[in-house]
Amino acid sequence: MSTTRGLEGIVATTSSVSSIIESVLTYQGYDIDDLADNASFEEVIYLLWNGRLPNSTELSQFTQELADHAEVPKEIIDQMKAYPIDKVHPMAALRSAISSLALFDEQADVMEEEANRLKAVKIQAQIPTIVTAFSRIRDGLEPVGPRSDLGFAANFLYMLTGNEPDEIAVNAFNKALVLHADHELNASTFTARVCVATLSDVYSGITAAIGALKGPLHGGANEAVMKMLMEIEDVENVEPYIRKALDNKEKIMGFGHRVYKDGDPRAKHLKEMSKRLTEITGETKWYEMSTKINEMVTGEKGLLPNVDFYSASVYHSLGIKHDLFTPIFAVSRASGWLAHILEQYSNNRLIRPRAEYVGPGKQTYIPIEQR
Repeated sequence: MSTTRGLEGIVATTSSVSSIIESVLTYQGYDIDDLADNASFEEVIYLLWNGRLPNSTELSQFTQELADHAEVPKEIIDQMKAYPIDKVHPMAALRSAISSLALFDEQADVMEEEANRLKAVKIQAQIPTIVTAFSRIRDGLEPVGPRSDLGFAANFLYMLTGNEPDEIAVNAFNKALVLHADHELNASTFTARVCVATLSDVYSGITAAIGALKGPLHGGANEAVMKMLMEIEDVENVEPYIRKALDNKEKIMGFGHRVYKDGDPRAKHLKEMSKRLTEITGETKWYEMSTKINEMVTGEKGLLPNVDFYSASVYHSLGIKHDLFTPIFAVSRASGWLAHILEQYSNNRLIRPRAEYVGPGKQTYIPIEQR
């Protein structure tokens, strides 16, 4: 029996949701560069779930459907208010809240196709409401409800701050959502598919995916990148900091990717956004530090930045707290998780791989008094 650590390179299923071929990422056949430059996040959600881009009528109806389901039950808000705020990471709060949402959905365990699609709409619409509500609750503020006249990206920023965002912020955030929407069979998506392959419900699948995304080797990397930038503090400190890390063989977050040999195609979009936003905020040091780190790590280790590296300074420049970076990843990636969950249900088979046994050989039970 041959084995591969971490299932690297193993093809575990077929999917039409997204592809990574020769370092090119596509959603349903559309190049990520094309979508990042032109599409709204709502269009991308529709594309991932339906296999095609919507026409104007379909997009309007879908956008309205998301708006109609963006409110979360009052009990969920009250539950978050009861969390030990000073000890809870927003990803843990999100994981618990999504799981609790199932308790208020009468069709949570109904497995018909239309029921599952409606659950997908509800979850996608409510994740941003939960993330922003928790952020405000822990700051001693009341949550701000969603507005039906704002698009997905604008609504998130509005619910987070209570102020209607400007066009530059909305466009930057929309692009970040598009870039993070799906990424083939990544760890959290695979987790979601394994979960629902047992015919567990959609809420369980998303809760499982959030648990996988919470780890620093997956969604938590961008938060770790910003922590590193804050520790470095200034451009002149980059070289000694990174030199020490390289000499000590420490892992520098935000570099390298298992499925990309020629670099992550999403990184260049975030690098461009980081440059523009830091110029607007007058804090170009975050971009300058990032590019200098990029030069050193790539030059010495041959590792290229991935989607997490420049997204850190992008979110920071948008005024988003650092521990919200990974929940925002979940807000976007939920679209891909849900697409894969619906696809798994449509042609399901229980996912049950094997393990190569490497433990001790045949042993004989010894009575306890003789041990």
